[in-house]
Amino acid sequence: MTKYIDFLKKAFSGEETDFTKVNIRSAVLLLAIPMMLEMAMESVFALVDLYFVGHLKESGFAIQTVGLTESVLSIMYSIAIGMSMAATALVARRIGEKNPEQASRSAAQVLMVSFAVTFVLSLFGVIYAEEILILMGSKPEAAAYGKDFTRIMMGSSTIIMLLFLINGIFRGAGNAMIAMKSLWIANIANIILCPVLIKGLGPIPALGLTGAALATTIGRSIGVIYQLYHLLVADTQIRIKLDYFKPKYDLIGSIIKIATPGIFQFVIASCSWIFLAELVATTGGENASAGYQTALRLMMFFILPAWGLSNAASTLVGQNMGANEMLRAEQSVMKTVKYNVVFMLVVSLIFIFFGNILVSFFTKELEIKDFAKNALHIMSVGFVFYGVGMVMINAFNGAGDTWTPTWVNLFGFWLFQIPLAYFLSKYMEMGPKGVFISIPAAETVITIVAFILFKRGKWKTVKV
Repeated sequence: MTKYIDFLKKAFSGEETDFTKVNIRSAVLLLAIPMMLEMAMESVFALVDLYFVGHLKESGFAIQTVGLTESVLSIMYSIAIGMSMAATALVARRIGEKNPEQASRSAAQVLMVSFAVTFVLSLFGVIYAEEILILMGSKPEAAAYGKDFTRIMMGSSTIIMLLFLINGIFRGAGNAMIAMKSLWIANIANIILCPVLIKGLGPIPALGLTGAALATTIGRSIGVIYQLYHLLVADTQIRIKLDYFKPKYDLIGSIIKIATPGIFQFVIASCSWIFLAELVATTGGENASAGYQTALRLMMFFILPAWGLSNAASTLVGQNMGANEMLRAEQSVMKTVKYNVVFMLVVSLIFIFFGNILVSFFTKELEIKDFAKNALHIMSVGFVFYGVGMVMINAFNGAGDTWTPTWVNLFGFWLFQIPLAYFLSKYMEMGPKGVFISIPAAETVITIVAFILFKRGKWKTVKV
């Protein structure tokens, strides 16, 4: 028992570890434990918002607004994740080569490029918030009700980008503890502020749905301040100096080369989710849309920790390739797959047997609950495959081979999932249920293709 406690203490200590030398099982778990908790905290943002707004007077409008806004923000997340892929791949490779200064320079350049891109897109979201909600399938009255929430959330895109990106930098360096703590700090602030700003307290007025957006934005901003302290001031392996922000065009070229397909990779996936959300809204109405968004938020709460576990593969592949340990890189991926399959199997069983209880926590509307429960049961069928697939995708990305998963996503989502969802919901007249069925079907296909390509080993030849 003492041995396990000591191991957990080491995982949470944040001490520097050479992940190219330690036991592979230990390397995976030392990274995976804080990474899973980090991603669990990211998913808590949406769930906390969903819980409080689900108890507002216009709960149907509120839940739909939160869900549709998150679907649009997923494009921003895609950019942030794509850039963080470049940061993780470059930093991990340089750390594996035992060159922390060059890793820090790479991190600075990624930050500079990402900030410029996201700032422009956030302005667009602020200006056209109401139109975006209507385009997503929201009714005009619902869009008018939720426009301020969407405007604030879209306007905070730069903060979202920094939160993802800086954590990607620390993960690439193998310091998953700082990444985890930043999300914990941000979420604690959000949990405290949400009821205060939504319901009001003393001189603070009740802001309703708008209060949820403000609470989330303030919470994330506090998390980013914590990250920047460790990136710019504290004595860590990655330490950015001001002169590192001077443009290095060869390095910027490498960043763009890795990040561009990485962004497309997640934009492809995110846009497919947007299309599915619109399809559910148009074939099932407001209650189906609210139920689907509730199910998605619950699904992401459990899947994001699995994504965190799979991030361990990204760091280990990058660092071991930097140390020219190709066999160890591959073994690390397969060990991560094993743990992720077990985790996702447990999640599937939770959704199958306790889905109704989980849904009831967020809404009392019977029709919304029925749609949400149905979606959970159907989507959970493919969770084990999804667990394998996300590790494969992260392994490619950690190697700097961001094109392979991009093509896999294009095929799986746009050439298979969307046509299948449209066919089942429209032509087979299955409505939202047809959309739900297309999700595990597509994830299974994506996993099979990704696994075959990983075993072929072309990723081992990528230079970054």
